Amino acid sequence: MTRSPEQPLGPIFRTTIEALLAPRRLIPITVVILPLLFLQVNYSYDPFALPLAMVMCATFLLVAPTLWRYFFPLKGRRGSAILRGFAYSAAGAGLILGIGRGVPAVVGMGHTFLTTNPSLLVSVALFWVGGWGLARDIDLEADLKASQARAEELAREAEHAQLLALRSHFDPHFLFNTLNAIAEWCRSDGAVAEQAIVRLSSMLRTVMSGIQSKSWPLSRELELVDTLFQMYLIRDPELFVYRRDVPADVPEIEVPPMILLPAAENAMKHGPSAGKRGDVALRVRADARTLTVEIENPGAFKGRREGGSGLPMIEKRLALTYLEGAMFDIRAAGDRTIATIRIPRGEVAR
Repeated sequence: MTRSPEQPLGPIFRTTIEALLAPRRLIPITVVILPLLFLQVNYSYDPFALPLAMVMCATFLLVAPTLWRYFFPLKGRRGSAILRGFAYSAAGAGLILGIGRGVPAVVGMGHTFLTTNPSLLVSVALFWVGGWGLARDIDLEADLKASQARAEELAREAEHAQLLALRSHFDPHFLFNTLNAIAEWCRSDGAVAEQAIVRLSSMLRTVMSGIQSKSWPLSRELELVDTLFQMYLIRDPELFVYRRDVPADVPEIEVPPMILLPAAENAMKHGPSAGKRGDVALRVRADARTLTVEIENPGAFKGRREGGSGLPMIEKRLALTYLEGAMFDIRAAGDRTIATIRIPRGEVAR
């Protein structure tokens, strides 16, 4: 196991001060110190009793946890634990006794409540134990925050990996059926087969580009949906009537690649390909805050199929990309189905 580099005393002191100023520590520390200062003032007769007590309390708060964190970091420190423990104990005793005995001797003070022998022994013990407790609390909190940050980063990486897998979705049944149809057209209608190959090649090229991109323009997404519908019409021009309602001034915003593709595939699979005749419509609307895309197909929506992946895929991708800012809805409208995707404008797809 590799050891982390030993941290200098200066940064440890700075982070200790920052941690002690946190309300969850500052409030209980204040609750403990104020009664000590009150006792020092009320049971001492020297005018310098209060400043001396404040110096002793400040020394404990600033030095004790800092020294413990320096001598006993969570990641371990080279050297004997006994020697480090002795150094910490000696420093604490030396500081408390030096202030409690040395300062009064230098300035000519008499005994005060905190500088009596029993109080000094309690103060030394408080330095040792209190410094350990505060230091452990500070270090464990810092370690927890670091662990949470690492966990969040790993979660983001996992989300991006999952998002990459979701982006690679492409209905294999559609692909296989199209290739089989092209094989038949090669024998019966070479021109149609050539047209289908060109469109399929363009579509696959667009899909591969989308897999490697975090976002792309809305026009690319609409082009992909157009190509998908046109591929079905090449196979059977009478299968459905494609109606496209996309305003010329629709904003060119960035959207997640292939976010509409599962909805378009679902419209084909449960609409025209399932024997439902009628129009297939693509509608785009935009206002100042949102972009709305609707895909409507013949055949009433019967509810989600168990094990289906297309619709949950849309919801998952929207959640990963926009958190709670986007919406997906699919519902029956008479004998037709309408799938709606609403995306917030001004937010870049992650």
